[in-house]
This record gives sequence, C-alpha cells and structure tokens, in this order.
Amino acid sequence: MKTQAMIIHLARATARRAQVAAMQERLPLPAEVVDAVDGQQLAELQKHAYQPRLSQPRYPFELRLSEIAVFHSHRRCWQRIVDQGLDAALILEDDLQFDADIFPPALSLALDHLRPGDFIRLPIKERGTPVEVIASNGPARLLAYDRVGLGMQAQLVSRGAAEALLAASEQFDRPVDDFVQMQWLHGARVLTVWPSGVQEVSGDLGGSLNSRKTGGFEKLRREILRPIYRHRMARRAAQYQNASRQG
Repeated sequence: MKTQAMIIHLARATARRAQVAAMQERLPLPAEVVDAVDGQQLAELQKHAYQPRLSQPRYPFELRLSEIAVFHSHRRCWQRIVDQGLDAALILEDDLQFDADIFPPALSLALDHLRPGDFIRLPIKERGTPVEVIASNGPARLLAYDRVGLGMQAQLVSRGAAEALLAASEQFDRPVDDFVQMQWLHGARVLTVWPSGVQEVSGDLGGSLNSRKTGGFEKLRREILRPIYRHRMARRAAQYQNASRQG
C-alpha cells in the first residue's frame, strides 16, 4: 500500500521547525511537510469557499479566518493524496509527540484494517461511546463510535475518503472537524483507534496558533448555543447510524 505521512506546518511558525523535524525522524512512514494555508494571507477564492448556513444542523457561529485556513490546509492534504495516487496518508498537525509503546501498534492497526473510503482518527482524547470493536492490536482497538469526535490532530485518510471529502467541501460552513462528523454529508466511513499514543505538546511550543479570544457576551452566547448544536448533531448522527444499520 502506497502510504506516507503529511505534517501540516505554517511557514511563519518558525518556533515549531525543530518539532517538525523531530516528528519526521520518529514517524515510521516517510513524511513530507505540507505548507499550511495562512489565515493572514487567504485568497479571495478561499474566503468565498466559506458559506454560512449551508447544511443542517446549522452551525451557530461565524468562522474566523484561521478556521477557514485550517479547513483549506486539510483540503490541500486531501488533494495531495489524490494527485499523488496514494492509497492513504497519515495527516498530522505539527505539535504532536508519540508514545513509543502505544503509537506503533495503533498505527499498524489502522493501516492493516483500512478499507477504501475509510477515515481513521487517532485522537488525543476519547470522546463518545464505542458501539463496535472492529479489531485490536495490543492495547489499541479500532472502534466505531456513536458519533464522530472532534479534533483533527492525527488521522489516516484513504484516497476514497479524500475524494469524498473534497467533493463535499468545495463550499463549507463550519470547522473541518465538525464537517468530518457529518458522515451523512460526505459518506466516508469514520472510525477511531483508541488508545492512539498521540499526544499534543502545543503548550510547550508557545500554545495553539488558532486560539480564540472572546468577550463576555460572546462567551455566554457560545455557552448557550454550543450544547444545543451538539445535541442536534448527536441526534442526526444517531439517525444516520440507524439508517446505515437498516440498509
């Protein structure tokens, strides 16, 4: 299987260059650095790809330029999978480290059981409830969850999934991890390996580059609207899973 890793790295984040080099050295796959789309330098066409209120359930917040850029960075990786004729790519953020005991069997499990059209998450936190154990390797289990968790730190993306995600995201209305949750929209099968052995070290590198600063009113608004949105997404995910089982 033709597979490689892609590390998304923002060129102006010079403090992370040593971290990127360390990741390339430690990964068991050949790894290329993919230039992240810079939210401070978005082209007009990239800005216009963001179209609020496209899909149900409605996403209740306006995207920041940095969130639009993150989505385009992942689309860039999905496009590279297709253009390079890869069977799959391990797409990574640039602020990760890997547990030497857990990550190798977790990645092997994902690679061994990847099917065309699969998107396999290797998250830093477990979210949701497992509904099916598909396979295991040592401590790692390949799982289907009641709903797809948030976070895009590490994922193994097949070419079929990349094609489906690209086709469904020419325009988008929410952050990329919220979009991936919408299996009913893009059609890729999303699974999770847990534990993954993937750890985030952004705090040691100066913090996240995509942090949000909000005033009191906006913070209150988000605290009210976020659980409503998550409830609607969970209900839609349950409907999708029920229909999939019956089909």
